[in-house]
Amino acid sequence: MNLTTHLSAVHRHCDDSFAALEQAVRQQDWAGADALCASFCEEMAQHFADEENRLFPALEAATGMRGGPTAVMRYEHEQMRELMEDLNRDLLQRDARGVAATCDTLLVLMQQHNMKEENILYPMCDSRIPDAATLLQELRHVTP
Repeated sequence: MNLTTHLSAVHRHCDDSFAALEQAVRQQDWAGADALCASFCEEMAQHFADEENRLFPALEAATGMRGGPTAVMRYEHEQMRELMEDLNRDLLQRDARGVAATCDTLLVLMQQHNMKEENILYPMCDSRIPDAATLLQELRHVTP
């Protein structure tokens, strides 16, 4: 297993959690949606932390790049964090339309973001980070 395979599996796990959340909202299972949203947001926060605190610094150290792909990914993480805050607010208000609109926006952003990471950034990490195997072991604390 390499970084691309593992982190792509984490993406799929988060995608599945998000789909379950959307289903609960469609069924107006608000208690279920609250629990699923909390779990999804926690999983996303951990994934972002893994990337921002371990993966991106390792790639930046290996390549000397401080901007470029990792800066874009950090910016998109921030956009997703804001949308997750909006999602939590909409859920608290039991605003089904607001939740649906926020979910639609978040889904598009996640899909675009994941494609960039899985097709560009992660393969770059696999090829450029000298001790990618050790980094992978550190990141495997979350099993998708």
